[in-house]
Amino acid sequence: MAYEPPTHSVERSMRATLGVRTVAGIDEVGRGAWAGPVTVCAAVTGLRRPPEGLTDSKLITPKRRTRLAAVLTGWVTSYALGQSSPEEIDALGMTAALRLAALRALDGLPEPPDAVILDGKHNYLAGGGPWQVRTVIKGDQSCVSVAAASVIAKVRRDGEMAEVGAEYAPFAFADNAGYPSPVHRSALEELGPTPLHRMSWSYLDSLPRWQHLKKVRNPDDSGEQLGFDF
Repeated sequence: MAYEPPTHSVERSMRATLGVRTVAGIDEVGRGAWAGPVTVCAAVTGLRRPPEGLTDSKLITPKRRTRLAAVLTGWVTSYALGQSSPEEIDALGMTAALRLAALRALDGLPEPPDAVILDGKHNYLAGGGPWQVRTVIKGDQSCVSVAAASVIAKVRRDGEMAEVGAEYAPFAFADNAGYPSPVHRSALEELGPTPLHRMSWSYLDSLPRWQHLKKVRNPDDSGEQLGFDF
């Protein structure tokens, strides 16, 4: 299926209406996973024509994503990544963990941006910094800077999960990156969670043998916590 390529229309609009000079696109990966960190990329792209084939990372095959990420890291004006660990996700809740990872990414940029585009409809950066923020639903498909952040973040996190997953072969982290899958579920039922798993999440409700390990969730968190619904 063909998709419309992303454009700089949101970036241009923010420059024109807000008077900002530098706009960073932000996207995350790992939000719905049962295991591993949540990873956020902040990317500044300027207004140059993007590499061919750029779109939301979920719409690109793994092989193409890897090739595109290698191009993007040299093409973007700047980028940085930030993460929140499973322990931080359990302690803070997903919304606060996303904010922390995004702030780490923004702090890693060589120059602070004037404004930020967040993929989605929720401003999880609210109160986290001086940036002017615009949320864009499906921004990873429509905005060049967010699409670039999407691909870079996805390739980095998938690679890290494959690397650490070698120690936990039955969970097939190299294939599922910590997300729900039949193999992942079977390994959890038989072996229980690993140190990479988020221990406050609802998937443990479906594991009678391991329910006693579940941590109390942050009652103020509105982040998505998935069970065994595929």
